[in-house]
Amino acid sequence: MSLHMSRVILYVRNVSLLSAFYQKHFDLPVVEEIVGEWVVLRAGAVELALHLVGEPFRGQLPTGTQSNAKLVFTVPSGLPELRERLIHDGVRMRELKRYDGFPLLMCDGEDPEGNVFQLAQPD
Repeated sequence: MSLHMSRVILYVRNVSLLSAFYQKHFDLPVVEEIVGEWVVLRAGAVELALHLVGEPFRGQLPTGTQSNAKLVFTVPSGLPELRERLIHDGVRMRELKRYDGFPLLMCDGEDPEGNVFQLAQPD
């Protein structure tokens, strides 16, 4: 039996802030929501769900180093320009990079809670 991934859940401290971030910068539509606690965004074939962290963790500052996951978004074209727009909007972005034998232009960034995402543009 072959399985497919349908949803990734991030546990976050501010559901509304991150929902607005991914809607504004990546144009991900909301498909399900419990205001302030839970939101599901359509991100292609996989949904990105934002779930409010448990009560004991809500007062802690996010570090971004608590996860070894990286969300990867495909950009059909214009990655350098998109990166510049994100930087202009105050998003923490790293340099463009490319690896020999790997047909992608890429750059990483961080959402407002420090979760790392990657933008990847195929050659």
